[in-house]
Amino acid sequence: MNTRRFARTAGWLALPCLVAAGLLAWYVTREPATPFEKEQAAAAFEPAVVSRGEYVARLSDCVACHSLPGKAPFAGGLEMATPLGAIHATNITPDRDTGIGAYTLADFDRAVRHGVAPGGRRLYPAMPYPSYVKLSDDDMRALYSFFMQGVQPAKQPNIPSAIPWPLNLRWPIALWNGVFAPTAPYAAKPDQDALWNRGAYIVQGPGHCGSCHTPRGLAFNEKALDESGTPFLAGALLDGWYAPSLRQDPNTGLGRWSEPQIVQFLKTGRNAHAVVYGSMTEAFNNSTQFMQDDDLAAIARYLKSLPGDPQRDGAPWQYQAVTAGQDTPGAHTYATRCASCHGLDGKGQPEWMPPLAGATSALAKESASAINITLNGSQRVVAAGVPDAYRMPAFREQLSDPEIAQVLTYMRSTWGNNGGAVDAKAVRELRGHTDPASSSPIILHMR
Repeated sequence: MNTRRFARTAGWLALPCLVAAGLLAWYVTREPATPFEKEQAAAAFEPAVVSRGEYVARLSDCVACHSLPGKAPFAGGLEMATPLGAIHATNITPDRDTGIGAYTLADFDRAVRHGVAPGGRRLYPAMPYPSYVKLSDDDMRALYSFFMQGVQPAKQPNIPSAIPWPLNLRWPIALWNGVFAPTAPYAAKPDQDALWNRGAYIVQGPGHCGSCHTPRGLAFNEKALDESGTPFLAGALLDGWYAPSLRQDPNTGLGRWSEPQIVQFLKTGRNAHAVVYGSMTEAFNNSTQFMQDDDLAAIARYLKSLPGDPQRDGAPWQYQAVTAGQDTPGAHTYATRCASCHGLDGKGQPEWMPPLAGATSALAKESASAINITLNGSQRVVAAGVPDAYRMPAFREQLSDPEIAQVLTYMRSTWGNNGGAVDAKAVRELRGHTDPASSSPIILHMR
């Protein structure tokens, strides 16, 4: 009797387990719905649409991840470090064998806006589809037209990821997407004007600014995807650089920047406050400087609407004249190595040599950017086709870890800066897994 009761109970338990397993298998292999399922895109390959798609690719900075110096544009190969292991950007040229030449518009849409390749294979969220999902249908058609007709096919096989089994299983990404990835394009806010909405669309969607500037949670998800969350664009550490706040934080953000200064920075790579460096250099070289003036103004308007956090950022920075002598640790190194460009007063030579007095890297508690650029120098900034003649040199061979720690501590505690001391151990760690910046940046000439 007990055996029959056990068997009957086990049978009733097995049924819901089988149903749950079936639902899970369906969910993690399903292909998301797309409005382009039955749409033929051949008619969209008109010159004006292809040109529009090229501009959307500029807004989206597709080249930053999918191109390498000296290689065919969009042929992939860039190695990206993740907490699980290295992955490589894929070939997105229209080559039918190694690229995306066989993709339909629906396939392309699923990959770009939902992170699902043909056959249901999930893409790693290093591809910023949680942002790209906000692209409009019209921009998706144009982007597809550009990649199919405006990009030269390149036969370049993709490099397998180095993530070990079982961490390389893709099906859990579907569950991650269900929790953290939105599913709908950007919807304009009726209480905001057209300029604000255009800026919000670019920043949240194609610009995917949050991928670098928004802090991430334990599941490596962006803690907020729009202005409804206070962590959105509040600054984050990524790949050895600290991407600063883009909110109205007066010290670590854009609180002291005017809208015209934001536009100038994105258009020319520099303003009175800063010069692009680190990961932002590639974004400038291949994306923001090519944006239309109206779009740059829209971005500035949107960013200036994001409130800062006084509790986190503290009282606004104010300049203080140097009172310490040359016996202060790091002061002599600064005077002999740094002052010729940045000035003994720390004010630099705007808009060519950026000031260190009041610089975000000198006010943020996170010191990675200051260490990284001192060790490895800056990548070449190319504005309007002209390379910058004033490139930050690398000091990894000239200065020891303690010397770099001392000079950065001096810089981060002088002229009113209050970022805090830098430890030689932090310098040593970044020295070990970063490389000097290349003097040959990726500059994409699409057509």
